[in-house]
Amino acid sequence: MMRRLKVAVLMGGESSEREVSLMTGKEMVKNLDKEKYDVVEIELPKDLLKITKDIDVVLIGLHGKGGEDGVIQGYLETLGIKYTGCGVLASAVGMDKRIFRKIMEREGILMAKETLIAPCVVKPVNGGSSIGVRIVKKQEDLGQISDNEMVEEYVEGIEVSCGILGEQVLPVIEIVPKKDFFDYEAKYTNGMSEEICPARLSAEITQKIQETTKKVFKLINGKGYARVDFIIKDNQPYLLEINTLPGMTPNSLIPKEAAVVGMSYGQLLDRIIELAGI
Repeated sequence: MMRRLKVAVLMGGESSEREVSLMTGKEMVKNLDKEKYDVVEIELPKDLLKITKDIDVVLIGLHGKGGEDGVIQGYLETLGIKYTGCGVLASAVGMDKRIFRKIMEREGILMAKETLIAPCVVKPVNGGSSIGVRIVKKQEDLGQISDNEMVEEYVEGIEVSCGILGEQVLPVIEIVPKKDFFDYEAKYTNGMSEEICPARLSAEITQKIQETTKKVFKLINGKGYARVDFIIKDNQPYLLEINTLPGMTPNSLIPKEAAVVGMSYGQLLDRIIELAGI
């Protein structure tokens, strides 16, 4: 009988996305095939010393600072432990929206312009799960912008997202939030948004989004898996951001996209682990 792989699931952390990470981690643990894997739950920061060299692969369920920005990836590389998802550089670039924007604009990928004129969207330079994002519709409501924030023109349109799994681009998913935009509450609360997959788009726009997703992933030297978000206005997809460790909660988008191509959550985890070089 083959030896079961020792898989450590990292979750928690100290970022503003800690609770989302715990949901992701618990869902990963629940769906890992216990006949294939010896699963170790590691909640950071308290269980850091449980990351030992006898672990075959770390399944990273962290989000935000310390998890998605290359920090934990660098730590695991110094220990010589394999891990899922993007590497140090791709993680850092994907997390820093200013650097990410510069690379994408240089490559001619359409994004919302930076502006200080309302209507606009104010967002943290480093952050995820839409925490700290606000839509400003009146100029007098803009207020002071900190060095850790950036401001983009407000593009009103259809919100979509597209996952990538190695070389496989997943179906585009359409997000219909029941609020102004797909914020933290809409992302993680049952009934606060409707997700339609495949998205209700023409074949031409769908193909353009999938091609752009693949290009963006390649430009940051991504590996493993990621999710790329867009807004479609006047049949033009505007790139919003890349998520190098997308959510894997029961309400998350990547598992829903994978399900459309016949991949269960457990099979999705198998593939993510395989892409880590296991």
